[in-house]
Amino acid sequence: MKLLRHGAAGAEKPGAVDAQGHMRDLSLLVPDWTPDWLAPGKLKALRAIDLTQMPLVPPGTRLGAPTAGVRQFVAIGLNYRKHAEEAGLEIPKEPIVFMKALTSIAGPDDDVVLPEGSVAGDWEIELGFVIGSRCKNVPEHEALQHVAGYCLANDVSERDWQTKRNGQWGKGKSFDGFGPLGPWLVTTDELPDPQAVPLELRVNGEVRQSSRTADMIFPVAQILSYLSQFMTLLPGDVVITGTPQGVGHGMKPPVFLKRGDVMTLSAGPLGTQRQQVR
Repeated sequence: MKLLRHGAAGAEKPGAVDAQGHMRDLSLLVPDWTPDWLAPGKLKALRAIDLTQMPLVPPGTRLGAPTAGVRQFVAIGLNYRKHAEEAGLEIPKEPIVFMKALTSIAGPDDDVVLPEGSVAGDWEIELGFVIGSRCKNVPEHEALQHVAGYCLANDVSERDWQTKRNGQWGKGKSFDGFGPLGPWLVTTDELPDPQAVPLELRVNGEVRQSSRTADMIFPVAQILSYLSQFMTLLPGDVVITGTPQGVGHGMKPPVFLKRGDVMTLSAGPLGTQRQQVR
């Protein structure tokens, strides 16, 4: 299934995409896509719903992040070799982990608002995954059993705050709206192999990033297993898995976001995003 949430910010309703690609409102059956609805048993039951009998979501309706009740927003850095090379950093021997604020989560097409005085806003297309069941000390060969689904993400960054403000990367990653997710969550029955997803990001129509998740240094199963060794992952938690080469910070000279720029992201079955910068 492709699960989504539609409506005004803070008042989103649950929905899903039917076999014809139409968005359907499921709020008569489900209160919201909260963590308890992401358990394998619940998702299996949802697949029996005849989506064609559900109301259509009106065209042009805003989409929110595809899941509600996120408790942890975890990010992986430098997870593509060419991205590490363009940043002038060594290939990591273990996943680099940082956290993004929950308040950075936004809908896939919401505007990205740069902080006052920002001169180094940047883009990062990424594969995200959402936890479906509690994870602690999970072996790698069992890791994907704990994933509810996958989504497209943009790990928007402010590089000066990230690298020059004497602190962790989260400083440059956690501004409001710096974590667009969606448009939908693709459940694992529709995407059994997360290492076969194409990723493309354009700024004002020009391709900046183009890669595939097969190029990750640490694949999804390894990331989940690794994280679960030192933190308990909870249902609904979001993990984004790093970005390929082509970020603005890596260009020579660097190119950063400015007012009016438009970022468009696409990732095959994970759908598309569009954000305008202001």
